[in-house]
Amino acid sequence: MGGTSADVNYAPEGAYPVKTMQRKVGDVYDSTCSARDALELIASKWAMLILPALAQGPMRTAQLRRKIGGISQKVLTQTLRALERNGLIVRTEMPARRRHVEYRLSRLGLSLSGALAVLDRWAERHFPELDLARERYDAQQRSGPKYPM
Repeated sequence: MGGTSADVNYAPEGAYPVKTMQRKVGDVYDSTCSARDALELIASKWAMLILPALAQGPMRTAQLRRKIGGISQKVLTQTLRALERNGLIVRTEMPARRRHVEYRLSRLGLSLSGALAVLDRWAERHFPELDLARERYDAQQRSGPKYPM
C-alpha cells in the first residue's frame, strides 16, 4: 500500500475521543488496500442517495425514507449503520416527548457528499443516452451475437 504521509484524526466530531493514526497512502488497485472497502460502501446506490440528501441538513429516518423513493426500511437501516460505522454520518438520539433519531453528515461525509451530488446530476442528465445505449445493445443481442463464440 505504500508509505505514510501525515498524522490524521479520523474520528467524527464529538462521537468519541480522537485517536491519531498514521495515514497510509491508498492504492485502490492494490487488493489489500482498504480504500476498496470505501469504494464498495460509497458506490452503493443507496449511499450515493443518502449522503447528498443529508447534505441538505439533518434528517430523521422517516424523512430520509420519503426523500429516497423505493428504499425499504431494512436497507435504509443497514446503509445508515454502515455509513455511521465508517464515520460518514453521525446518529443523534433527540430527547423529546417522543424520542427520535436524527442523522447528519460528519465532516468526512460532508467532504464526500459534493462528489456524489455531481454523480447524481450526471445520471439525471445522461439517463436518456444510457437507456438508448442499453436498448441498442439488447436489440443487437436479440438479432444474433456480434462476437463469435
